[in-house]
Amino acid sequence: MTASISDVRAMVSQAFPQSMHDLTQLVRIPSVSWSSFDPSQVVKSAEQVAELARGTNLFDTVHILRAMKSDSDELGQPAVVARRQAAQGKPTILLYAHHDVQPPGDLAVWVSEPFEPIEKDGRLFGRGAADDKAGIMAHISALRLLPELVENVDLGIVLFVEGEEEFGSPSFENFLKDHHALLEADVIVVADSGNWDLETPALTTTLRGNATFKLTVRTLDHALHSGMFGGAVPDAFMAFAKLTSSFYSETGSVQVEGLTRSIAQIPEYEDDQMRLESGVLDAVSLIGDGHVLERLWSQPSITVTGMDIPDVANASNTLLPSVSARISVRVAPGQSASDAFEAVRHHILNNVPYGAQVDFEDINLGESFSTDTSGWAAQSISHSLTTAWGKDVVEMGVGGSIPFISSFVSAFPTAQVLVTGVEDPDSRAHSPNESLHIESFERAIVADLLFLAECNSREL
Repeated sequence: MTASISDVRAMVSQAFPQSMHDLTQLVRIPSVSWSSFDPSQVVKSAEQVAELARGTNLFDTVHILRAMKSDSDELGQPAVVARRQAAQGKPTILLYAHHDVQPPGDLAVWVSEPFEPIEKDGRLFGRGAADDKAGIMAHISALRLLPELVENVDLGIVLFVEGEEEFGSPSFENFLKDHHALLEADVIVVADSGNWDLETPALTTTLRGNATFKLTVRTLDHALHSGMFGGAVPDAFMAFAKLTSSFYSETGSVQVEGLTRSIAQIPEYEDDQMRLESGVLDAVSLIGDGHVLERLWSQPSITVTGMDIPDVANASNTLLPSVSARISVRVAPGQSASDAFEAVRHHILNNVPYGAQVDFEDINLGESFSTDTSGWAAQSISHSLTTAWGKDVVEMGVGGSIPFISSFVSAFPTAQVLVTGVEDPDSRAHSPNESLHIESFERAIVADLLFLAECNSREL
């Protein structure tokens, strides 16, 4: 590649209006992959992504494919796989993103319609704008421009855009088995993470694992009048509250025996920055111990993310016979998700108050991730990010989980797996008012293009 960085930026800038147009068209498709939403919208989204892939004129084949879910006889959601074979001696790069999105949540909280994207203050608002349809368009936009930047496109390219990541990727393991040859690559680039801040790029090097499950606590065989029996008979919520409080120390750290911690390299970062980025109320203290980034990157956490109890409008003066809740355990890198779940399960069984009955259902496990950044591909993408942003890349951990990455590692053990993304601390992925910082999106395209060009010049 002989073009200067200013030439590459100009090239991306000239094509950027088309990138934004295509992104907004994708965001307008409500491709929620959850089972309670319209699956035809996920199909429509896959078809649109496939058309974008064909429009690059780079691929030998473009397919919309499905696989069976691991836990049922149902087909998973559609994914797009496009492949271009490598010339002799050249690497093959797999570019991953996902086209499904989270449900919109409380519509009353959104500043705009979640599936009608709007630009405001340098950001594009809409469900999926950042997570992860901008990841798709960063890849597509770079692929469109690659033939203009290099004389001959010799590297192999796989574009893999999944359709059910937000629903836990239930068919992912079978998909990798069924289409292993089609997906095989030397380097896997996952565009589903974020950057350090609006001015600083990042390469994600660790992710926590997760263990989620439905917990039901029962104390009665039927509801009782709270006046006649309250104070003598334990209701289910009382038992549930006492049980879940046993998960935490006085400072809010997880105190479940058997959950482990790991060690992380921590860049400079202050508690006040965490308060600013998270929106913690002024009078509310942060929880846990150790550096605030250690709490996110290398320590476990336990969260109740949903409950089945009567809402306030329908509350009656009764003792609840049972309470069900969704429990989310984030697992520190280095510990298996199954070991973490067993530790929490053992803790619950040994700390149930008042002899209450407990049941565990719908258990989902996802492994943590950590990567070695000494390989040629990691060095190349770090250089591309630094050049595109004009600022040194930060290697960072992320407190969230992307369980399918460990599946990539298992299926392709010799491939280098790299995790990047277009999000920033204010993207609010999964929350109302999700948004994409538009300038960061453009830089992400520049970095993707530079990386592909470098890979094209490499001999294995």
